[in-house]
Amino acid sequence: MREGNITHHEYMQVGKGRDVGMNQISSFEAKVANGNGEQTLSRDIYRLGRRFDFYRMLSFYFTTVGFYFSSMVTVLTVYVFLYGRLYLVMSGLEKSILLDPRIKEDIKPLENALASQSVFQLGLLLVLPMVMEVGLEKGFRTALGEFIIMQLQLASVFFTFQLGTKTHYYGRTILHGGAKYRPTGRGFVVYHAKFADNYRMYSRSHFVKGLELLILLVVYLAYGKSYRSTSLYLFVTFSIWFLVASWLFAPFIFNPSCFEWQKTVDDWTDWRKWMGNRGGIGMSVDQSWEAWWIGEQEHLRKTSIRALVLEILLSLRFLIYQYGIVYHLNIARRSTSILVYGLSWLVMLTVLVVLKMVSIGRQKFGTDLQLMFRILKGLLFLGFISVMSVLFVVCSLTISDVFASILGFLPTGWCILLITNI
Repeated sequence: MREGNITHHEYMQVGKGRDVGMNQISSFEAKVANGNGEQTLSRDIYRLGRRFDFYRMLSFYFTTVGFYFSSMVTVLTVYVFLYGRLYLVMSGLEKSILLDPRIKEDIKPLENALASQSVFQLGLLLVLPMVMEVGLEKGFRTALGEFIIMQLQLASVFFTFQLGTKTHYYGRTILHGGAKYRPTGRGFVVYHAKFADNYRMYSRSHFVKGLELLILLVVYLAYGKSYRSTSLYLFVTFSIWFLVASWLFAPFIFNPSCFEWQKTVDDWTDWRKWMGNRGGIGMSVDQSWEAWWIGEQEHLRKTSIRALVLEILLSLRFLIYQYGIVYHLNIARRSTSILVYGLSWLVMLTVLVVLKMVSIGRQKFGTDLQLMFRILKGLLFLGFISVMSVLFVVCSLTISDVFASILGFLPTGWCILLITNI
């Protein structure tokens, strides 16, 4: 009325969804790791690195692809270390070194040195920047309290698990390319994720690698405990045991209601149903393990010949277990002949033929002629019992040999499976 202007302000409060669930965060980390892998392969990173001065290049490196490259090198170092230890213990070189009288007298200073460096092996050195930052901002008492709370919240387990996520997807993109968008959902996160969902998501990135490291640690422990002190073994490997436990159990620790019994029964039923469905045309990865497996090998069908050759060479590392273990079996009677290794491959091929016979029998007789299929399985079982009895009685096979053979043949079977899918 007075010909003035009145401004009216309206405010709308909008909250952006954040990834706060375990699976959502893993999908986000996988997406970013894929992107950094593609950046590493691009010519832009090369050109920027060539034209920056040294300090800007360091800043650029550690704020882009350098963090993921360093993560991959960290995990690869663990693999190189354990496979080197596997060679030392299987060849007997470690035993001859530790039992040398000149070295045996000086083993105590070595254990003391390992004990002191194991503190840094825990990763406590990497915590210092965080403690210093929070200490300067809020005081060192607050920084120490926050650090303790983080450990009680299993932050170390969580970030160790995400280290595996970054390494797997960054390394796969370096080898084969194929970065893609991964929807994270950002939905309601306080819900129980099924075991089948966790298995599909983390099988190749964490579970397989965790089991590989677990077998390496067990073999290194079993074949070196007769001459090596327990403290020496723990000082050398306890941080890797923590890595293995994080990769194998973190998805279940951070899964709501994971230890509720009824949830466990429902997860087992759902996983068996998923594994029992062979799939077909139109089947999604959520309905059939076969559709999921085909999707997991999709990156191999669009890669280069050089990447396929590198994939085969990396898969051949699983043959080391069988080659080393068969010569330590009691049934081998300390023989170093190549025939021992040849007989182990004969056993492996026999097992594969038997499994193929069961598979073919299930396809031909499983539906219409169930009696024939059960007779076939019964004959195979009786044959297995007969062969094992002869080996125990005549050839001095022991129970420890059976478990050692499982440790040796399982990686070989996985190697054959990986190569045949390439």
